[in-house]
Amino acid sequence: MNPRRDYQLGLLYVTISAVAWSLAGYFSRLIPLDSFTLLAWRGIFGAASLLIVVVLFRGRNWWREFTEIGKPEMAYIALTVAGMIMFITSLGHTSVAHGAVIYATIPFLAAFLGWIFLKEFPSRSAMNSSMFAILGVILMVGFGSDGGLLGDMLAFGMTCTMACSIIVMRRNPHMSAMASACIGAIVSGAICWPLGAPLDVTGIQFFQLALFGLTNSAVGLAFFALGSKKLPAVETALIGALDAPMAPLWVWLAFNEKPGVNTLIGGGMVFAAVVAHIVASQRRGAPAHA
Repeated sequence: MNPRRDYQLGLLYVTISAVAWSLAGYFSRLIPLDSFTLLAWRGIFGAASLLIVVVLFRGRNWWREFTEIGKPEMAYIALTVAGMIMFITSLGHTSVAHGAVIYATIPFLAAFLGWIFLKEFPSRSAMNSSMFAILGVILMVGFGSDGGLLGDMLAFGMTCTMACSIIVMRRNPHMSAMASACIGAIVSGAICWPLGAPLDVTGIQFFQLALFGLTNSAVGLAFFALGSKKLPAVETALIGALDAPMAPLWVWLAFNEKPGVNTLIGGGMVFAAVVAHIVASQRRGAPAHA
């Protein structure tokens, strides 16, 4: 495939995954259940949805995807489980806006890890955009008042697991990513099942949980897996940071959970940084190398 076309597809796929993941806060507010119950059903429905994706991609040989689980896949599964649990739990202890914008620190983490483990050197555009994005995070976390320390720490832990998963994916482009994500989803659901009250959900909540698993796991993880193979680590992380301005937007529109002024400004800075980098990359007429 043409490298430029491949790069553009990577941008599109990671952007779709960011939009899908940005809806997590919306679903966590929509469904009034404890974090463990949410995680249990999200894992089950997410795994079922991802299994369907694997079957569609691999056809009759879909089962082979699950027989090729090696060390990279095991690492990805562990990171997926840890990230899922920390992310959903963080939403119960901090605002959606805080959690989303903390996630915007991921370009720096991915750039550092990519430099150490992959010898990928971030382009000037990627690093300039990342630095501007981090200023937005500092403004929000340092001066905002709509978060909580425990939730912020969990959100940052989730961010670290995502940065590591980007490196694992980038370093092992032929790994069984979607099968690993499927296993990670069902494992996280199984871990959280006895800790919540999954059998107490209502009919409408069951339907909402199914949508949550489909959107957040199948769409989010599948497109993330496809896109992160086509982009440098820092750029995957930078585009993924679009979650920051979008997540509080959905919650604000649906539930009137108004973010603070500093949070709005910080999220706007993150969004501007990502857009500026995409525009700069397209003007160069070639994929940005990191």
